[in-house]
Amino acid sequence: MTQRKGEKPTISIQEHMAIDVCPGPIQPIKQISDYFPRYPRGLPPAAPQQAGHVGPPRSALATSAAAASSSSAFLSVLICRNSVSSHSVFTATLGTLEFSLQYDQENNALHCTINKAKGLKPMDHNGLSDPYVKLHLLPGASKANKLRTKTLRNTLNPIWNETLTYYGITDEDMVRKTLRISVCDEDKFRHNEFIGETRIPLKKLKPNQVKNFNNCLEKQLPVNKTEDKSLEERGRIMISLKYNTQKSCLVVGIIRCAHLAAMDANGFSDPYVKTYLKPDENKKSKHKTTVKKKTLNPEFNEEFCYDIKYADLTKKTLEITVWDYDIGKSNDFIGGVSLGINANGERLKHWFDCLKNKDKKIERWHTLTNELPGSLND
Repeated sequence: MTQRKGEKPTISIQEHMAIDVCPGPIQPIKQISDYFPRYPRGLPPAAPQQAGHVGPPRSALATSAAAASSSSAFLSVLICRNSVSSHSVFTATLGTLEFSLQYDQENNALHCTINKAKGLKPMDHNGLSDPYVKLHLLPGASKANKLRTKTLRNTLNPIWNETLTYYGITDEDMVRKTLRISVCDEDKFRHNEFIGETRIPLKKLKPNQVKNFNNCLEKQLPVNKTEDKSLEERGRIMISLKYNTQKSCLVVGIIRCAHLAAMDANGFSDPYVKTYLKPDENKKSKHKTTVKKKTLNPEFNEEFCYDIKYADLTKKTLEITVWDYDIGKSNDFIGGVSLGINANGERLKHWFDCLKNKDKKIERWHTLTNELPGSLND
């Protein structure tokens, strides 16, 4: 085939298909396992030693060092895991908390001493935190039973050495309550941030003995949504009961309250207490204490007498309610409790002890709940 000058050479389709354009044999694609070779049991084969090298092979040294490092890390994991509950996930990066607890059985007080924390998780942009500790009693957690420490600024290893005390703790509380201790980071311009928590069932404590703890903090555990909200705690009240046989009357003493719910904008309440002995056909059983201004832990020390035959006490129920006094609007209900033959737990026991021990004053702490006894209105 002749080609004119200036023309481009042409290739027929037959010649084009006959050209071998294959670059060569296709290489197999490597698998992941090729990058992680498997060795038989024991150490990997030692690398050739350099001239003049004395001692064990370098690869063996590296392997033993790595093994020592991994074993120490594993031990630290075990130590922290042993200090938290078995169902929790390892969260050592949240930090640890040192504290002690003591149940003062005679004075019905739970003393919680928050000592210090170590290695807290940084929550602020500067790589530090502004930590504080808050306490709640479960079930029935509310603002009324929250206690908290002061805030320490710009630290991951805060030292508080601060004792917080719950008053009005009964033996029944020690059996069924759990103390939740939370560490949080305080922020001025947004919501405070949760760092970690630990929970201690109070039944682990022995009366009048100090128990020390050093626990790893855990992630926030879910709250039991099935918990009856009618049992939300609104504080504690100390009541005394005494049946006076000479005057044939029941003497009810309102001694003090502790950890009342705050009902006013200033973070306090103006509490007073009302008592009823029901059924009250003549509606003359109502008694009222004086109002204590701007406090959540008022002391009343007031007594009221109900003229009643001893035999009729088994048919009666003592209803006690705590209110917040407001000027120009309806008073706010804080909490209430009922004692009598239809009560249960500590409330029933207190009533029976009064009936069994005539002319003896019996004092007991009781928990106030947000349930209004007998649907009373102020």
